[in-house]
Amino acid sequence: MPIPPEIRLVVFDWAGTTIDFGCLAPAGAFVASFVARGVPVSIAEARGPMGLHKKDHIRAMLQTPRVATKWRTAVGRDWSETDVEEIYRDVTPRQVQAARLYSTLVPNVLDTVRVLRASGIRIAGTTGYFREAAEVVLEAAAAQGYRPDYAICADEVPVGRPAPWMIFRAMEALGVYPPATVVKVGDTPVDIADGLNAGVWSVGVVDSSNEMGLAEAEFAALSAADRADRRAAVRQRFLTAGAHAVIDTLTELPGLVGVFNTQLATGMGPGQVMVSTPLEDGQEV
Repeated sequence: MPIPPEIRLVVFDWAGTTIDFGCLAPAGAFVASFVARGVPVSIAEARGPMGLHKKDHIRAMLQTPRVATKWRTAVGRDWSETDVEEIYRDVTPRQVQAARLYSTLVPNVLDTVRVLRASGIRIAGTTGYFREAAEVVLEAAAAQGYRPDYAICADEVPVGRPAPWMIFRAMEALGVYPPATVVKVGDTPVDIADGLNAGVWSVGVVDSSNEMGLAEAEFAALSAADRADRRAAVRQRFLTAGAHAVIDTLTELPGLVGVFNTQLATGMGPGQVMVSTPLEDGQEV
């Protein structure tokens, strides 16, 4: 009888998932680049397309009716692809600098990765950052003790998220297949989508996420009731996007991997099952 497959690879997003609690660096850089052109976008408008390649992110912002109207009012014409290129050139150094400022690991990353690796699971990192900003993040994470076995950015594949190519590259580089043995963990609906498009288990993480959008100190200052309400709202966004499971923090991930392994042992893969959360007590790191 063949041995049932088990999870062998976890693919993490970076900002908002493993580094930069609240995903503050990318959002602020986009706001600054638009404001420099007289277009007053909000942090919420900048966060909307988070997870995409940064050039696709700019395009997605400009395609929203509110930002398109603000652009037309400020610039006196509709936006063009030339504008996308110009904003991208402007946002690039801003994002590199922001990545340096917001480079602290999210709590419990190191403990979670340690537990996963003790089970023989490989670790990969994917990001919508371009290579220069990705290198800043990689260096900062390594200085704090987090070194994925493989890392790739959106510049290194034909199309960024929600296309699954970064996940597939990680699987190829680390020699892991089939997709049912892979978990993608991210903090945006786009992360959920690229996991689903890759045919892997797709998991959303709530507290540190772009969707929560709060710095660690701001999140800690929430009342218990407000925290519960905000968590519920973010959880629902991930579930609506199709997440197999949603966790508040990375401490829940090793227990969730155990749940996925149980499903795999019964012949149920990511295309056949939805796992409800939260997990049972005792399944955290």
